[in-house]
Amino acid sequence: MLPPIPASWQPVLADEVGKPYFHKLQEFLDEEWKNHKIFPPKNLIFSALENTPYDKVSVLLLGQDPYHDDGQAHGMCFSVQPGVRPPPSLVNIFKELRDDLGCKVPNNGFLMPWAKQGVLLLNTVLTVRAHEPNSHRSKGWEKFTDEVIRQVDAKEGEVVFLLWGAPAQKKMKLIDGDRHTIITAAHPSPLSASKGFFGSKCFSKVNAALKAAGKPEINWQIPDI
Repeated sequence: MLPPIPASWQPVLADEVGKPYFHKLQEFLDEEWKNHKIFPPKNLIFSALENTPYDKVSVLLLGQDPYHDDGQAHGMCFSVQPGVRPPPSLVNIFKELRDDLGCKVPNNGFLMPWAKQGVLLLNTVLTVRAHEPNSHRSKGWEKFTDEVIRQVDAKEGEVVFLLWGAPAQKKMKLIDGDRHTIITAAHPSPLSASKGFFGSKCFSKVNAALKAAGKPEINWQIPDI
């Protein structure tokens, strides 16, 4: 069984866990846990929601599939646990932060400081079979995370949505672009970073939008551990 939805999100997501698709997702995952190694660990699947309460969300950064190698995924997009080498996409994120805002490249890829400041680090799919990318795609997670996006869109006040790459940008249809700021760029993966991620200045753009909305800017510097 999946862990419960974190408390601050229960009022807006409680209906989802009772829907037929979510029951099918649970059944699928129960079988997967019996027969395969699944990432992230069960208790960390809802880390993004746990560490960024609903009322605190000011930025939504949308990822796709969790990391699928040992020890990497811990329930927040692009982030890895302390002691785990940052994967290539995260290395490129840190390069753009250095060029955009002068941030020092940290000695770790643990993005918890962003989550604690109101950056919801949401993947569209929340689990994956070890070493098999996209193995849990189209099993129901996308319906659930679409509803998370809709509920963030429905929040009072402006939210900044940061959408990297075509799959993330397809979610723009769930967002009211008149009420919120949507910032797009290419995906930071090595395949596409040079095609519009590097030089996008997306982090300073996020802070400019937050400042214009009268909200605190994000301190994007990840401290060394």
